[in-house]
Amino acid sequence: MNDKNKLGFWSIVLLAINSIIGSGIFLTPGSVVARAGDKALIVYLIAAIFASILAISFASAAKYVSKSGAAYAYSKAAFGDGVGFYMGVLRYFSASVAWGVMAVAVIKSTIAIFGGDPNNFATVTWGFVLLMAIILIINIFGQNVVKYVMNLSTIGKLLALGLVIVAGFVVLMTTGQNHFSELGALQKSMPNSQPITTSALVMAVVSAFYAFTGFEAVASGSEDMKEPEKNLPRAIPLAILIITLIYIGVVGIVMVIDPRSLFYTKQVVAVAAAFNNKIIQNLILAGALVSMFGINVASSFHAPRVLEAMARENQFSSYLTKRTKRDFPVRTFTITLILAILIPMAFQYSTDNLIILSATVRFIGFIIVPWGVIKFYYGKSKEAILDAKKNWFTDVLLPILSIVLTLFLLYKYDWVSVFSIAQGKTMVMNWYAIGSLIFGAVFLPAILWMITRFEQRNGKA
Repeated sequence: MNDKNKLGFWSIVLLAINSIIGSGIFLTPGSVVARAGDKALIVYLIAAIFASILAISFASAAKYVSKSGAAYAYSKAAFGDGVGFYMGVLRYFSASVAWGVMAVAVIKSTIAIFGGDPNNFATVTWGFVLLMAIILIINIFGQNVVKYVMNLSTIGKLLALGLVIVAGFVVLMTTGQNHFSELGALQKSMPNSQPITTSALVMAVVSAFYAFTGFEAVASGSEDMKEPEKNLPRAIPLAILIITLIYIGVVGIVMVIDPRSLFYTKQVVAVAAAFNNKIIQNLILAGALVSMFGINVASSFHAPRVLEAMARENQFSSYLTKRTKRDFPVRTFTITLILAILIPMAFQYSTDNLIILSATVRFIGFIIVPWGVIKFYYGKSKEAILDAKKNWFTDVLLPILSIVLTLFLLYKYDWVSVFSIAQGKTMVMNWYAIGSLIFGAVFLPAILWMITRFEQRNGKA
């Protein structure tokens, strides 16, 4: 590929921002505030530190392995074909499901904003297919168009979030009213409210942490980037710093001018409810849609390239490596598109189980990749790696912290409630979520492994 068509440093920064900032900061800051109360901003800061440590570990892996595939490429280089194959399939499945979830989110939000019924299966289906067709067209036109759309959508969402901060500051200055002290009483008035304990704060950190996930996918298309071994380790931490400042600014200003909106609003975009001005509300709503569309485009860039990267390493048929004249991986994109459409349809567009499925499998990569970086540092990798400049702090200490923090999150994660569902006043096992997790983490890798081995024995791979 011509270097002019590859993503440069600032495009990678914008790609990372686009990959991380999605619908969460617009739709669900109330869940963090409800758990943490007036300590919510500290919670976001702690979550940002967690995410930064993990992100630096992934960025450190990128300087040793510049191949596309991110977690797959790093795991394969560090631990060999077996672990690499498993991580690749798991990451691909998770990314495909996540794309489907975000597509459903943007369609349902659009329908609700324009007064339609977001739970009507036929309406969502038509909107879903239309959105995917638009994303397909964008990708067909090649890297330049994808880059333009992602950069434009990133700028659009940052302007919308900036509007929240600036407009909120103007409201604060003109009214002189600070409602921050009301947070405690509001939290106590919530149904099933509980005291703010250490355990509650930890769960709030876990909730806030998910607003930063997505950094691990940025390097999936590293072969389409300029000097990824140099640019990725600098671009990802910078992106997280920018995002942290934005999150704290947005949530902080809403907590000051109208914290009640975070608890009781029925609007699709929660942060817009803090403003009574319709023009400001509509601009924020437009920014939310731009944000969700942008992360769909980013997902359509990341997910197919995981499968393509595995094919380039002869772990799938070379048939999947073919690209168009515009460098569009049409075959892996088509497979991913089908998966991203069929799974949400199978779940009747209910995102709860799909989010559980996509989010849970990320934790495995948060352990394997940092461990792999430590192996790279000590020269214990299974495959040849780049002759990168080693740094004990970023290549050993931070990866160890990444593993410890991930295990801590897994330990504190409320698995019972996640894999349960309310039926009336009774909580029962959520077998859709459990079955999907078992399929994605166990059966799918096993099936694809057997197919690949069969093709290799018959000389088809």
